[in-house]
Amino acid sequence: MGNKHTKLSPDELADLQKNTYFDKKELQQWYKGFIKDCPGGQLNKEEFKKIYRQFFPFGDPSQFADYVFNVFDEDKSGTIEFKEFICALSVTSRGRLDEKLKWAFQLYDINHDGFITYDEMLQIVRSIYKMTGQMVRLPEDEDTPEKRVDKIFRNMDMNKDARLTFDEFKEGSKQDPTIVQALSLYDGLV
Repeated sequence: MGNKHTKLSPDELADLQKNTYFDKKELQQWYKGFIKDCPGGQLNKEEFKKIYRQFFPFGDPSQFADYVFNVFDEDKSGTIEFKEFICALSVTSRGRLDEKLKWAFQLYDINHDGFITYDEMLQIVRSIYKMTGQMVRLPEDEDTPEKRVDKIFRNMDMNKDARLTFDEFKEGSKQDPTIVQALSLYDGLV
């Protein structure tokens, strides 16, 4: 979508207005910026990581950017087209809480089997800790990725089966304000 043209077609614009929380003018501005930065109409994984490095110069965001890229790249083509970009941005920046939680669940569910395992959660949390480096001071019971994931699973894994369903994740996230606050982290990064 959008290859080699500088404006969205009326049909593309109508489709995006229907499927995002952006109005016509905002969509046109985002598209203009996207095409300026990605003249081919697509964003590859390396370019995506470069954007994250600008936001996190004191840490290593490459692994986290990898995970986020995989959620943005809905068709698994290896690139992010404008529609994928703007739809993800719409959810992470303006979506309802349930939409944001669904998006976050997709991020943590690395193998897409419908569950978040302890190891999947640990991989994502480790990548977040690497990304933020020493910029964030954490309480003692969360000062390592393992402690943070232990705490999350203690609070969310209601049936103690060592994996989280979407419902467990959703309910637990609503009870744990730090999970919801972490979702707003995505607002400025995408």
